[in-house]
Amino acid sequence: MRKLRVVRADPAGNITLFVLTPVGKAECAAVAAQLMAIRELQAEQVGFIFPNGHMEMEAGEFCGNASRAYGFLLAKQQGLAGCRSMQLSVSGCDHPITVTVDMDAGTAEAEMPLPKFVRPVDAPATGTLVHLGGIAHLVVQDVPPSREFFAQAEPLFAADPALDAYGVCFVEGDRMTPLVKVPEAGTLVFEGSCGSGTLACAVAMSQGREGIFSVSLRQPAGTVNASVTRQDGAVIAASIGGPVTLSEPFEVTI
Repeated sequence: MRKLRVVRADPAGNITLFVLTPVGKAECAAVAAQLMAIRELQAEQVGFIFPNGHMEMEAGEFCGNASRAYGFLLAKQQGLAGCRSMQLSVSGCDHPITVTVDMDAGTAEAEMPLPKFVRPVDAPATGTLVHLGGIAHLVVQDVPPSREFFAQAEPLFAADPALDAYGVCFVEGDRMTPLVKVPEAGTLVFEGSCGSGTLACAVAMSQGREGIFSVSLRQPAGTVNASVTRQDGAVIAASIGGPVTLSEPFEVTI
């Protein structure tokens, strides 16, 4: 039996557990699986706070929603008020990212990795593959969300074994349903919302445009905003934002 001190974060419905008790990096995936198996917590993912302040996701992936929720958690722990910006070290990103919180409004915005590449695909449906480094998403329009479609699309990601996570973003109008797989953690989850998936949609939708493009996508458990800036066709800046709520710290036994 092991006791862990955790915080349950809700960044636009993408329920994330932050483990405050130190856990070794090699243990993260196994501990996350045990926590996600506790049905009462309804967790979709787990982030681990290391003693040096680094936030590590369960399989070393980058997560935009978890990153902005972590910034909100730090601001709350430090008793900050109003709008504040901070630099954070998070997994899946090779440089510190900027997170801006508005403690009065209950929102947080996170800088996002720029696309490594973007390419059109024709099968299993017409869509856009957006590679963000450690995570990639296939964005498709007007395709009914299903695990069966995901299985058909999965070979698109097999060419890059370095991916920590990948998903399909099922878009219909201003609605998006994200289905995300983290192979090392052995999870395939219809997420309440997905930050990197929202960004992938913004990248796909902004093709052929110049300047700032912003979109708000309603997802099963919340709305996430994404903004990209394009110059000469290339994405030169990207961010996501939305609401965040936090529980008080509590103890869990696994």
